[in-house]
Amino acid sequence: MKEKIEKLKKEKNAAILTHYYAPAEAQAVADYVGDSFYLAKVAKQISADIIVFCGVSFMGESAKILNPEKKVLMPDLTADCPMAHMVAEGRIEQMRREYDDLAVVCYINSTAEIKCKSDVCVTSSNAIKIVRSLPNKNIFFIPDRNLGRYVAEQVPEKNIIVNDGCCPIHAAITVEQLQKVKLEHPNAPILIHPECEPELLTISDFIGSTAEIIDYAKNSSQTEFIVCTEDGVDYQLVTDNPDKKFFYPTPHPCCRDMKLNTMEAILSVLEKEDKEVIVEKSVIDGALRPLDRMLELAR
Repeated sequence: MKEKIEKLKKEKNAAILTHYYAPAEAQAVADYVGDSFYLAKVAKQISADIIVFCGVSFMGESAKILNPEKKVLMPDLTADCPMAHMVAEGRIEQMRREYDDLAVVCYINSTAEIKCKSDVCVTSSNAIKIVRSLPNKNIFFIPDRNLGRYVAEQVPEKNIIVNDGCCPIHAAITVEQLQKVKLEHPNAPILIHPECEPELLTISDFIGSTAEIIDYAKNSSQTEFIVCTEDGVDYQLVTDNPDKKFFYPTPHPCCRDMKLNTMEAILSVLEKEDKEVIVEKSVIDGALRPLDRMLELAR
């Protein structure tokens, strides 16, 4: 299957972009592997005619919005992110009425329609930098409460109001689960994603985006780590650090939607070109502005 995929990529001038949370096999056949911010930048820059995005729906939408002239395919169009739907347009409109000088800061894990209602998008890699750089005093951070709370702690000069959304995978990790794995590996530092609940962040050794967690492990002299993020990241961690060991809370944090990006599904969509991401032009025009502003402010 890998040979067939490579052949089809060359024939069709296609590129595979894969998120760190996708299955190992999807990362192994990818041209680019990364977190949401990296992949957004790549999607804007590559010259391929076809983009196959191995992730969830908001990622495919973002790739299409940034490249409306390209064909964007997803191995499985049903792969979705529950958090992306956890804020209502009416709530945004209400906040704009209640607060003067308000910036709606939209985590990239959101639908294209919600991006249209926002002032700027962010990822966990650049949220602190972008929020700090905004001229607005009042910030409505959507849709994730946990990343919003973390940003608020790092940027206390802003009045950050958080929306009550979350990543079900990260939010399901408990203090008890984390303490159990720490007892088993007491010398291993805890590397944690800011989508986790605040009480977990307080007992961690490093808080960062998926890419930042990977970089930390790679540059650290320690040989064991406890990782609190979706377990798809293990492929890159082990690839970069074959002599190091990585442990996860039990049960492993696993996004079933991300795992729909199988090698069979990748091969099928390259052969048939049948699972195309379609975004209406009016939505593309509205959502492109906050995405472009993110790329500009995060430089």
